[in-house]
Amino acid sequence: MQQLRPNQARAQAAVILLWTMFALEIASFISGFFQYNLLNAISGGENVSDEAASLNDLREQVIGIIFIMAYIISAVTFIMWFRRAYYNLHQRVKFLSQTEGWAAGAWFVPFISLYMPYQIMKELYEKTRKVLGDKGIHGAQELNTSLLGWWWALWIINNFMGQLVFRVTLEAETVNQLITASQIGMVSNLIGIPLALLAIKVVRDYAAVEPLLFEIREEPVVPVIPTQTGIQGTEDLTQL
Repeated sequence: MQQLRPNQARAQAAVILLWTMFALEIASFISGFFQYNLLNAISGGENVSDEAASLNDLREQVIGIIFIMAYIISAVTFIMWFRRAYYNLHQRVKFLSQTEGWAAGAWFVPFISLYMPYQIMKELYEKTRKVLGDKGIHGAQELNTSLLGWWWALWIINNFMGQLVFRVTLEAETVNQLITASQIGMVSNLIGIPLALLAIKVVRDYAAVEPLLFEIREEPVVPVIPTQTGIQGTEDLTQL
């Protein structure tokens, strides 16, 4: 059995990036609301200057680029933390449902990505709580799986909304279509805000308990020596 590897720095990085995503979801919602009002003004026949339209487009583009970059970095840091956490659990629990590699790979495989990461996260919570309880180590009571279902449901919905926003925005040509795209984008942001908060709690709760796994000591191996009649254990060594 290999040694556990430190994971606190990865947890902290994941939380920081999730807070960044939380802030960007709010900024994106506000920007989308301004764009929605601007498009409604144009649709209603109001006079909107070219400068106002250009500034709106620039603001949306800048926030969009920053959002995509932060999303990618956030996903990478989260998966790195997630895989390390599953690796460490493998060192303390003999049988888990998946290999360590699947803790990272499952996020990228079609269909499997819809359920396996959630199963692994739930297993992290449940198996860690059990192994610590069996060893008489207190502190795992915070690993409550009740919020995991909400976290994963919002993750699935948010991904669907993100694809919808991209497709509708790409195909939008008229003002009304752009208004619809803005509305869908704001709904996606409203889903992403609680999703980021739940993800932060999921990481923090497990990160607070994971160091307790280091307190578990491996069971000593009982040496045995062959005898003429069979196997002689350590209780017979005093007679030699």
